[in-house]
Amino acid sequence: MEWAWIGVVACSPASAHGFGLRYDLPLPLFLWIIGAASIVILSFLFVAIFVRWNPRTEAPAEVNLLRWKTARVVGGQPSRFIARLFAVGALIVIIVAGMIGDQTPTRNLAPTAIWIGWWVGVSYLSAFIGDVWCVINPWAALFEWYEKSFPIQSASRTARIAWPRTLGVWPATGFFIAFAWIELVWDGRSIPSNLAWLAIGFSVISWAGMRLFGRNIWLRHADPFALAFSVLAGFAPTEMRIETRASNARGGGVSIVDPGQPVDCDRYYRAPESSRRWILRPPGAGLLHTKNVTPSLVVFVIVMLSTVTFDGLMATPLWQRIENALYEALPVLGDFRLTVINTFGLLSSCAIFLAIYRVVTTLVAKASPKFMTVEAASQAFVLALVPIAIAYLVAHYLSYLFIQGQLLIRLVSDPFGFGWNIFGSAHFRPDIGIVGARFVWYTSLFAIVVGHVVAISLAHIIALHNLDDPRAAVRSQFPMLLLMVGYTMMSLWIVAQPIVE
Repeated sequence: MEWAWIGVVACSPASAHGFGLRYDLPLPLFLWIIGAASIVILSFLFVAIFVRWNPRTEAPAEVNLLRWKTARVVGGQPSRFIARLFAVGALIVIIVAGMIGDQTPTRNLAPTAIWIGWWVGVSYLSAFIGDVWCVINPWAALFEWYEKSFPIQSASRTARIAWPRTLGVWPATGFFIAFAWIELVWDGRSIPSNLAWLAIGFSVISWAGMRLFGRNIWLRHADPFALAFSVLAGFAPTEMRIETRASNARGGGVSIVDPGQPVDCDRYYRAPESSRRWILRPPGAGLLHTKNVTPSLVVFVIVMLSTVTFDGLMATPLWQRIENALYEALPVLGDFRLTVINTFGLLSSCAIFLAIYRVVTTLVAKASPKFMTVEAASQAFVLALVPIAIAYLVAHYLSYLFIQGQLLIRLVSDPFGFGWNIFGSAHFRPDIGIVGARFVWYTSLFAIVVGHVVAISLAHIIALHNLDDPRAAVRSQFPMLLLMVGYTMMSLWIVAQPIVE
């Protein structure tokens, strides 16, 4: 019975967050929603009254972890090499398992390793620890090793083609939408061989792009995962940073630090140890540095937020009714009806979120006594929404990680489904009762409320940075408050539907 249930979950990885468990809330749902919205409003008032910190004039408290020997060992070049070697080995095993292994999703390492171990796991590590993907990225590691092995044939670190400035991160945005479609819409997302071919295709595209445009340029502008994980890492409490020194007019040395920007890992590890910094900072501090935010990055962040929200919406009875109505109304599409309907829903959610954010930033710009264009407002405040995306990752995926993630214990001993027992864990039986609907509800409630409160706080600090006057900053944030309150209410309703209905 347990294995049958786990099999159902594995075959629907994108929508298995509620797991069919029901919880009778101790209070009516509307009271929970009103209470959560009230907390967000009260937090706005608290921040408006008491927060006067301006990131332009006052830096947050920071500690360089590399002052301790243990941290130097963990963050050193040998540790990085071992981590990258493990990541490259995992990528190879996953592809081989997908190609030659048992094609049953629960008996093959590829689906669980990709959707749980990699996408969910690295997202959490990025948000709550730091940009670990920058360190372990196996595609970047393999290409770097190729460059070092064939320095004459390779492009080295010089791009063959200059990246057009107007292109921004639009390629990464397009790839991310394609990835979201695979995760949320495509029926073949749990078939091991399909995932293996996708990994091979992504490898070819990535290495060709790195060859043409340069490794770091490609990772920053076209690789959807490197960009997504670095955006999430802006919330993390750690940051890798290079501190350089330049001479001032008097001939003395002055420290130059560029915090909050995506780190060039290769440059970081090539830099002298004396100039490296592994900073411990307040969570969210990295999201306050918005000077390099481009219009295309604004769209990328909004797309990230909209896709995870649409993921939750797909599990609600409301979407099921919409899906059924459209299914009956579109018989001409035949067997492709569900794919077309869900594709339309995914793209529509992205468009709606972008339109709403545009309206809100227009109101913010008009409410600002200091002149601010709509474009400037949208670029200034978009990173403040990242804590909400992280909150949704927790609300939608934490129970998924705890329950289906247990399959990794068994699959590491038998990655191909051949009946092996390499580490003695091939007969491990997942405990499907490790979390219940009550845990899911309270965890989701806490994550969503805290995520919106943090987002409001960051938006207020960013407003202080741009407007200087605390009263003007508060007035400019009323449209953002309306957005946060409405989003809190909608998100709690979405999360509650699979649990209470």
